[in-house]
Amino acid sequence: MKTPQKSFTASPRCAPKKTRTCRTYHAPTSIKSPSRTPQSSCLCSSISHSITHHIFSDLCHCTFFSVTVMATKRSVSTLKEAELKGKRVFVRVDLNVPLDDNSKITDDTRVRAAVPTIKYLQGHGAKVILASHLGRPKGVTPKYSLKPLVPRLSELLGVEVKIANDCIGEEVEKLVAQLPEGGVLLLENVRFYKEEEKNDPEFSKKLASLADVYVNDAFGTAHRAHASTEGVAKFLKPSVAGFLMQKELDYLVGAVGNPKRPFAAIVGGSKVSSKIGVIESLLEKVNILLLGGGMIFTFYKAQGYSVGSSLVEEDKLDLAKSLLEKAKAKGVSILLPTDVVIADKFAADANSKVVPASAIPDGWMGLDIGPDSIKTFSEALVITQTIIWNGPMGVFEFEKFAAGTEAIAKKLAELSDKGVTTIIGGGDSVAAVEKAGLAEKMSHISTGGGASLELLEGKSLPGVLALDDA
Repeated sequence: MKTPQKSFTASPRCAPKKTRTCRTYHAPTSIKSPSRTPQSSCLCSSISHSITHHIFSDLCHCTFFSVTVMATKRSVSTLKEAELKGKRVFVRVDLNVPLDDNSKITDDTRVRAAVPTIKYLQGHGAKVILASHLGRPKGVTPKYSLKPLVPRLSELLGVEVKIANDCIGEEVEKLVAQLPEGGVLLLENVRFYKEEEKNDPEFSKKLASLADVYVNDAFGTAHRAHASTEGVAKFLKPSVAGFLMQKELDYLVGAVGNPKRPFAAIVGGSKVSSKIGVIESLLEKVNILLLGGGMIFTFYKAQGYSVGSSLVEEDKLDLAKSLLEKAKAKGVSILLPTDVVIADKFAADANSKVVPASAIPDGWMGLDIGPDSIKTFSEALVITQTIIWNGPMGVFEFEKFAAGTEAIAKKLAELSDKGVTTIIGGGDSVAAVEKAGLAEKMSHISTGGGASLELLEGKSLPGVLALDDA
């Protein structure tokens, strides 16, 4: 049986010159990689004690990483009182929050994230009209009404937020006409209309008729070309980005596209298939790529290891091999766990033990990375300057298999305190960081799941492209 190699190869990339930060944000970028000398790759490796020497010796001989910006978009911060006072401003926010059986908000992160943009508009005398979706309703569905969000919104904004029973129509128009300067009206769930997700021009026009200005602050839906995220922008000028959208793009495009180096990415999750685009894109940018979660067993099997009954995507074995070969060709170091925590069943109360990654017995499945791998990953991260994390290291919902994910979260929090840029790129990794109580420690927590993934894959976001150029 094969044993994972114990070597480490650093990528010859270095930190770019500092660039001026402006108040506008950048749309998705086109990345041009520097010339590189291929080096021997570590396909399934642990880190050696000479890691720091390797990284910094190679950094001395690197070329600068260049970024070509496709477009620069206008930010809400450029709108002054003369452009806002008395104006009706349609703000697409992301209030898709979890509710319990009593329609109480269980996590108000997205509500709080929308507040800075709304308060800025209120403070400049605008009449604020909020639009959002909640869930995936099929027509008008009471359990997906936005009404339960009104008390929390009112509390955060310091005003009584009005609620409409619809998002278009005469009743809504009357409520908009009654709005005072600094007032806030929340429209009912835009997805109660099928025309929203179809990006129907007539529906977009009806939404746009309610306002004079458009602000998109819903990063979580920016990858959707829907009426309220893309269609409305065709009928309203100016159309600008809100503060949350701006911050998301500053980090996920700016910091990732033009990072301080060494730059590491941690990618986890259950399936290789869901992260193919992210991994391929990151191979163009990072010095080190750390892999965890259920996807590692597809990589192990691709190298001939026994994986027991661990999750494996049989149709992705060739893809896993090609990704490892691509990393080798690009001089990127891929770190796969050298030990794993295995279980005799997929359950919180399963029997468990730690084994080498190359020695998973039949009938057992890997559910977390092991203690040696935690140490290896932590050592690799110590010398980095930028880290992005997308996807947990194991089944963190089960306490017995949460150690790997919690350890990575703690390490990133520790490094963030030391000035390292730490970006949590959406999805389950956000939930893991919040569960560990470390969200406030990170440089940036993305509010977008699919939007974050698509941006990391290098895709353009319709909700961003629709906005005005700066």
